[in-house]
Amino acid sequence: MTGRIPRFTLEGVTDTDVSERLFATEDGLGLSLTRFHRADCDDVVLLIHGLTLSRDMFIMPEHTNLVSYLLDHGFTDVWALDFRMSNRFPYDTETHRFTLDDVANLDHPAALRALREVVGDRRIHVIAHCLGSVTFMMSLFGGQVDQITSVVSNSVSLHPRVPGWARWKLRFGPGLAEYGLGMPVLDPRFGDAPWFTRRKLFQRGVSLFHRECGNSACHLLSFMWGSGKPAMFGHDQVEEATHQRMADLCGACGVHYYRHVHKMIEAGHVVPFSGEETDLMSADVETPILFLTGSENHVFTDSNIVTHAALDQAHPGRHELQVLPGYGHVDPFIGKNAHRDVFPQIVDFLKKKAV
Repeated sequence: MTGRIPRFTLEGVTDTDVSERLFATEDGLGLSLTRFHRADCDDVVLLIHGLTLSRDMFIMPEHTNLVSYLLDHGFTDVWALDFRMSNRFPYDTETHRFTLDDVANLDHPAALRALREVVGDRRIHVIAHCLGSVTFMMSLFGGQVDQITSVVSNSVSLHPRVPGWARWKLRFGPGLAEYGLGMPVLDPRFGDAPWFTRRKLFQRGVSLFHRECGNSACHLLSFMWGSGKPAMFGHDQVEEATHQRMADLCGACGVHYYRHVHKMIEAGHVVPFSGEETDLMSADVETPILFLTGSENHVFTDSNIVTHAALDQAHPGRHELQVLPGYGHVDPFIGKNAHRDVFPQIVDFLKKKAV
């Protein structure tokens, strides 16, 4: 594909009725579900993005995207959730104190209620990425949502684990950013800031340590997430058009979320940011889960391998694990060859559970 890809484009999905369903959370945030409907189907698929991403990660026009693949392979009623972490909303560009608890307790239950109002008692399969996966698993294992037929969890779920450098950033970064630099939000677009502003100087400082490419947004995303050059994906796994528009796909991030992730890292498993801790691993959730992770995951390393091992010990054979050779954190969805290497495994799993 040549030329500039429009931001927030729907051009990646064709021959499909696209509509939007708006709903609100109990704490007063407006969220949305986007429906890609080609025909009624007994098995509905709900897609959930990660922090600073949006539905756009599933409908990219520069390669065969997940929504189109699902529609073409028998799942003809696909929905994509934009929750409070979505870059389509202003919430992450504002100074806030949201935590993963807010998403698990408020966003996902409200989204499922809004979805059920349309699809009724049809089977719902969830495909979730990154902190969208963590928070949905918190909802599922915490009893906030139920009647889910299957889940595909990418990169991380109930046992977040990160590289050592990322752990250091999670421990000290939020305080340094907010109180030292006066920047409660990190944004891959800092490179577009005027010279001699704090944002521009911060970007230049980060780029000094990233000589792997000339894209400042790519450098900043590697700083914001994980440890690597780049951290979130392999350059060889994505189209150049994708590499150039990473700031469109991954937006600004309020640093307070990092504090909750750090607390989970220190605990070794998901925990609430405040309040009484419950043992989610003791919940007998019968929903089968396919855990995905790239072999080169430099953001959440072997998190899903650890979770699968823990759940498989409790319920042998209920869940599945696929380690994707050569893939990283987000390229299982945004990679140029994901339709060949990853999506068929997802569809095979969904079809096995669509009974």
